[in-house]
Parts: sequence; structure tokens; C-alpha cells
Amino acid sequence: MAKENSFDIVSKIDMSEVSNAINMAMKEIKTRYDFKGSKSDIRLENDELVLVSDDEFKLSQVKDVLLSKLIKREVPVKNIDYGKTENAAGGTVRQRAKLLQGIDKENAKKINTIIKNSKLKVKSQIQDDQIRVTGKNRDDLQQIINAIRSADLPIDVQFINYR
Repeated sequence: MAKENSFDIVSKIDMSEVSNAINMAMKEIKTRYDFKGSKSDIRLENDELVLVSDDEFKLSQVKDVLLSKLIKREVPVKNIDYGKTENAAGGTVRQRAKLLQGIDKENAKKINTIIKNSKLKVKSQIQDDQIRVTGKNRDDLQQIINAIRSADLPIDVQFINYR
């Protein structure tokens, strides 16, 4: 009997890379002339980013700086869910952004639909916040990976444990 090959589809964010990106962004904000004297700040609280600045324009600038640093550190920016802008103490504005990890049921169903529509001989099963795909032929698994990469999913996915 042929051996089953498999891989897992996950959606994870490396939190150490996120904190490195925050440190780099804060260093840039402190040295930029247009932020001189402003109360701009970026903090990481649990799995949530907190962005604070003087007004909404500067807040969008802080967000741009942070996004550029996250992209440079290869953190998936698709997995950041921004909340609404709210007024904070001292005449500043604050925005919270959740860092989404794991594949929720809705996106897992979309991924399973992509796998089923490929008409390849593979099986997929949802395991908590990840999906395991198994099949006898490694080429079929590679085609599934390419199909999922080319699909426009609302979250960023990684492929691990390829055996």
C-alpha cells in the first residue's frame, strides 16, 4: 500500500517579528521631522496592536510606517483587523488592531471548497484552527498548494509539515 503524504494549512503570525517591527517603527517615528512633538505611540497588548497619535492624519501616517515595517519583516498584513478610531485622553486618537491567528470556520469552508473543486484525489479535514490535507500523490498536494496560493483569501495562510 502506498504511503499517505500530507501537509497542514495554518494561519499564524510570528509575534517576535511583530514586536521587532513595532520597535523599528517607533524608532522611525521618533526621528521623523513631521512627528516632532507629537504623542504618537504603538503598543502590543496581548494579540492586539494599539496605535495612538495626535489626530487622524498622523494616525494614518503611524499606520503606514508600521505597515511598511511589518511588510519588511515578512509579517502577513492580511491578518490585521483594524477597529474604528476613537478619541483618547489628552486630545489624542486611538485605534486598536487585532492580530488574527488560526483559520476560522468560514475561511476553512472556502479552502475546503477550493480543494474539492480541484477534482484531485486528496482528502482534507478541519482540525481546530488548521486544515490537514492528505493524498497519495505528492504532485496533487503541490497542485492544491498552488490553487490555494492563487485564490484570493481574506487571510494569509502558510503550509507546514509537508511529508
